Amino acid sequence: MSGNDAVSRAVWDAGVRVAAAYPGTPSTEMLEVLSTYPDIYTEWSVNEKVSLEVAFGASMAGSRAFCAMKHVGVNVASDALMTLTLTGVKGGLVLAVADDVGLSSSQNEQDSRTWGRFAHIPVLEPADSQEAYDFTLAAFDLSERFQTPVLLRLTTRICHVKALVTVGERKTYPAAGFTKESTRWVMVPGHAARRLPLLFEREKALAVASAESALNFIDDGSDRRVGFIATGPAAMHVREAFPDAPLFKLGFAYPAPIERLREFAASVDKLVVVEEIEPLLENELKAAGIAVSGKDILPRIGELAPNVLKPAVAGLLGETLPASQVAAPLPVFPRPPTMCVACPHLGVYYTLSQVKNVTVAGDIGCYTLGAGHPWNALDACISMGASMGMALGLDKGRGEADADRRIVAVIGDSTFMHMGMQGLLDIVYNRGNVTVLLLDNRAVGMTGGQNNPGNGRDIHNNPAPQIDFESLVKALGVREERVHVVNPYELPTLFKRLREETKIPEPSVIITNQPCVLVQDYQPKSPFMVEEDRCTGCGSCVDIGCPAIHVTRRDTVQKPNGKEVARSFVRIETAACTGCGLCLQPCAPKAIVPAAVAAKVHVLQQH
Repeated sequence: MSGNDAVSRAVWDAGVRVAAAYPGTPSTEMLEVLSTYPDIYTEWSVNEKVSLEVAFGASMAGSRAFCAMKHVGVNVASDALMTLTLTGVKGGLVLAVADDVGLSSSQNEQDSRTWGRFAHIPVLEPADSQEAYDFTLAAFDLSERFQTPVLLRLTTRICHVKALVTVGERKTYPAAGFTKESTRWVMVPGHAARRLPLLFEREKALAVASAESALNFIDDGSDRRVGFIATGPAAMHVREAFPDAPLFKLGFAYPAPIERLREFAASVDKLVVVEEIEPLLENELKAAGIAVSGKDILPRIGELAPNVLKPAVAGLLGETLPASQVAAPLPVFPRPPTMCVACPHLGVYYTLSQVKNVTVAGDIGCYTLGAGHPWNALDACISMGASMGMALGLDKGRGEADADRRIVAVIGDSTFMHMGMQGLLDIVYNRGNVTVLLLDNRAVGMTGGQNNPGNGRDIHNNPAPQIDFESLVKALGVREERVHVVNPYELPTLFKRLREETKIPEPSVIITNQPCVLVQDYQPKSPFMVEEDRCTGCGSCVDIGCPAIHVTRRDTVQKPNGKEVARSFVRIETAACTGCGLCLQPCAPKAIVPAAVAAKVHVLQQH
């Protein structure tokens, strides 16, 4: 099992009745796997805050509940989190957070262990798939014992790496039912103030539990020159790099068992805290008067693999390692991310790249790739839903230098429902001069094509109410004549609408309406090919950015006026082409033709 698989199985075995999440790599598979188990309610929520609130509601009803998200999702959910830590929980509630250490699929590198300290809730950190299973079960028991939400901190290396896992059987826990208790569940200031002392008492009790927990243990070693304290995958890296060194492995990582760690520190010559990413435990140990090394020798970014640990510890000991032991892993052949063949976003960014004097505020999703080659048509992107607010700010903050610039916001369907609707409402309410491109591809595309309220199917692929985006944006205040639905494969229409709407000094929305090519709604057509003898090498089709188009050779042609012009001769990978027709439209010599027709012509010519 992968770590995500193992967590899901443990959630099932723990008798959970309700599980909710919003897709986000590397956490996505947890809910996908859970949705395949019977007798458990699962849902894709519209955002992480809602998913946590759904799980909390189930907990209030006395059922065990589970919620999953990636690290940046906790930022969205934190409004609810910081209050329900005061109310506490009834049925066990576990929040699994997947940190993307190393930035493999995220806009920042964030240490979610901080939320444990901030919200005063326990943090468990598994190191592999087996521990992901075991710690999830332990988290539910801990949650109910102390009536607290528990944060299960995972990282990409745990979520996506597979190992053998021994599992148990599902246990059932009847829902205890909701008990009316306004001083606990209604968090007005007076009630919250009375809950605060209980929170701190609970944290002291959790510290005692951590000190006694079998999840925290010493893996002893013979080489006592350096001892290590580590959690999660970092502990595995330490054991690989220093098999003979003493290691205090923390599974129940917060509250930390400070006195046990103090005793461990006294048993080694030097002590190194190995933690990804922030020096949280290191600072706590130093505050307790324990001499440790940590981020003074180790980086605060990326994974702390053996090739990072070995030279750092050698330097601490005044040693020099052989070059063979400090060599970094072999570099992987670069594979820049790009959009899929026939992606409906290709035409959008090709069109944006042709529009002059425009600033484009982007958002989180497949369409973020519009910032790359060959489009270079995205100017800003920071977080889910931020395109709306940034675009309004660009409009309101412009000076004389930008007086004639056109402001465009690009956002996907799932992101719009996640956090973009409020931004559009703000644009309308404050009379922003912004054109919004709402790219409806009927899926949460970047995380694997999950269903959402925009495609009329739920997590189980059953029919569900489908949002009408045209009616929705009108309901948010955009005038009817400023709302247009466009097929993104029809480039002239898209270009005409974009050019017209960016000239109108009021909010407008252009909705594209073609599905992601990787979901069931997409219907591929017959592929195209390039007739080499007709291709002039103009390269206009290359500017579309479709990865099915390959440049076979480049050269230069001298015009009568003496000017040299670059030429890019191409072919189309017909096995990949799905016949969307985007490349046909900018091809002046009409060198791109249906592959089936060209094949028939070739056969006739041979005969």
